[in-house]
Amino acid sequence: QVQLVESGGGLVQAGGSLRLSCAASGRTFSSYAMGWFRQAPGKEREFVAAIRWSGGSTSYADSVKGRFTVSRDSAKNTVYLQMNNLKPEDTAVYYCAADQFARAFGIRDNAAAYEYWGQGTQVTVSS
Repeated sequence: QVQLVESGGGLVQAGGSLRLSCAASGRTFSSYAMGWFRQAPGKEREFVAAIRWSGGSTSYADSVKGRFTVSRDSAKNTVYLQMNNLKPEDTAVYYCAADQFARAFGIRDNAAAYEYWGQGTQVTVSS
């Protein structure tokens, strides 16, 4: 049974930084892509970033390029999202997700492609 557990959210001032973690268990994830998505109140869930577990290739939404960095630690089965220069518009619930078909399709940015999801962690950026 796949389990994804996010942590690291919180309240930060604009310009500050946070690092989110996603601890993955229950499966060998070498063929997976791990994605980060976010959802603000009244808005649809949107892609933020993703990383292939094997090889480490990454993809980012334009809105976070240059500010966010996704990485993984295979020994800890954990994926990270380092968020720098945070803006109020980054305020959302952030979700970790896993796509088991990354070997066939590469990194995908649509939420429907991801089969497993964490419970989410709130990030609030004050102005």
